[in-house]
Amino acid sequence: MKPFYLVLGLIALIGGGALWWAGNRGRSDAEFLQQPVPLNTAAFAGYVVGSDSAPVEIVEYADFQCPACGHFAVLSAPDIKQRLVATGMVRLRFRDFPLDIHDKALIAHHAAACADEQGRFWEMHDQLFFNQRAWSESNRAGRLFRDYARAIGVNVDQFDECMDDQRYLARIQATRNEIAAAGVGSTPSFDIGQVRVTGSIPYDSIKALVDLAVARQER
Repeated sequence: MKPFYLVLGLIALIGGGALWWAGNRGRSDAEFLQQPVPLNTAAFAGYVVGSDSAPVEIVEYADFQCPACGHFAVLSAPDIKQRLVATGMVRLRFRDFPLDIHDKALIAHHAAACADEQGRFWEMHDQLFFNQRAWSESNRAGRLFRDYARAIGVNVDQFDECMDDQRYLARIQATRNEIAAAGVGSTPSFDIGQVRVTGSIPYDSIKALVDLAVARQER
């Protein structure tokens, strides 16, 4: 009977290891940061919501771990989407600008890119910002990202494969470099018409800048 119990023990050990790996999978942020950016990697124009014919585009440069970005996403962005994007006045473009001072930002942006593979970027965007404190302070942020992916209907196996492959890492880093070279130095920053503003801007201020951009077009 001893060989039988030995086999059972090995099965239990392998199973336990598999469960541990499933709960802790994914590279650390430090490992993500160590990856070089291929020289031929192009920056990404960003994730867009809204009509192509909208008269004004708002470009947001943001970091998922930035508290001010989270404040904007929770308090101002819902009004912008409902009152400006849904009405056809504004097209909103989100661009990746993870800052080096935030230890989990790069992985968070990569998780959003992997969710976008399945058409769920904006849903993951909301999960990351509305739960920002939880994953920012966790030592298992990767596990929480998987939970968020599952909650919004993403195929988790495909999501895991994307994360493990670091499929969009070089693109995110190239985008960050391009934005920095264009003079953006903090998050969140916004281009609205010909105006660039920074900080967690309230809806009324955004609306005033949109109106100004429309007025300039009509001159």
